[in-house]
Amino acid sequence: MAGNRRADRRGGGETSPLRLVAIAVILIGLVLVSLRLLPGSPFESSAAAKWGDSGTSTSDRSTSGATDRSAREPAAPSPSPSQSLEPLPFVAKDLNLDIKGWYAWSVLDRRTGAIIGSKNMGETSTTASMIKSWIVADYLRRTADAGQTPSDAKLADATRIIRDSDNTRAEQFYNLVGRDASIKRLISMCKLTDSSVAPDKGWSRTALSPRDTARLGNCIATGTAAGPKWTKWLLNEMKLVRGAGDFGIRKAFPAAEQKQIAIKNGWIDRTKEQEMHINCLAIGDTWTMGVMVKYPIDMGYDYGMQNCEKITEALLRPGA
Repeated sequence: MAGNRRADRRGGGETSPLRLVAIAVILIGLVLVSLRLLPGSPFESSAAAKWGDSGTSTSDRSTSGATDRSAREPAAPSPSPSQSLEPLPFVAKDLNLDIKGWYAWSVLDRRTGAIIGSKNMGETSTTASMIKSWIVADYLRRTADAGQTPSDAKLADATRIIRDSDNTRAEQFYNLVGRDASIKRLISMCKLTDSSVAPDKGWSRTALSPRDTARLGNCIATGTAAGPKWTKWLLNEMKLVRGAGDFGIRKAFPAAEQKQIAIKNGWIDRTKEQEMHINCLAIGDTWTMGVMVKYPIDMGYDYGMQNCEKITEALLRPGA
C-alpha cells in the first residue's frame, strides 16, 4: 500500500513539467496581447491606433496636443435659428379707397430686399421734383469719386434743392451730372426695372414707378447713390424737407417718428395731359416707400398730397 502511494506521487511529479510549459505559454500570450494594445509599442495593433478615427492613418495623426483634443471633442452645437425680424409698419393688402384717378404704391424691406405693393406698382408716372434726390446724390458721389469736395456754395445749393425743391438750382445740378446720362446711371446703379429717361431728356418728366421709387429710396439709404462720404448728409437733408414739399407718407406717422423719416416729394400740373402728378418717396430705418397718384388737373395739389398720406394710413399695421 505504502509502495503504491509512493508510486502515485512519482507519477504526479512526472507531469508537472508539462503544466509549467502550458502556464508559460499562456503567460507569454497574455504579454503579447498586452503589448499589441499598448499605445507606442512596436507590437501596437493598427486597429487600436485607428479606434474612433477610421479615416486617418497613424502617420497622419498630429503630434499637437491642442489638435488632438479638438479632434476628440464633440462638435459644437449648431447655432439656434436667428430670431424672426420685426414686422414692417405696413401690411400688404388690396386697397379700395375712394380716390379719383390712378394711384399705386410699393414698400421695400431694407433688411431683405423684399418688395410688396399694389398690383399696378410697376406702372409709371412723371417724377417732377422727386427725382431731385437722385440728381443731388449723383452730383455728390461723382464729386467725391473725382477726389474733390463740393464748395460751401454748392452744398448750400444742394440744401435748397432738397429742402425747398428749388427748380433753378436743380437744373444747374442736372447739367453738371450730364443730364439724361444721370438718369441712365440711376436706372443702372439702382437696378430699376420699370423706369425710363424722359422723351425731352429733362429731369421733371423722368418716368418712375412706385416700385422703382422704393428702389431709389433703398439706393440712397445703402449709400450706392451718394457714396459713403455723403449719404448721411443727404439723408439728413431729406429729413429736413420743409414748406410745400413736406407732405405725404411721413405725415401718416406719429409726430415723433416723422422727424426720423427722410422724404422727397414731387408735385406738378401737367397741362398737356390735363392731370396732376403727385409723387411721394420716404425712407425709414427698415423700409422705403413710393406712392404715386394722378387725377384731373382741376382738383388741385392738395387732393393728391392728402391722398399720399391717406394711402399710407390705410397700409399701416395697427399699433405701428
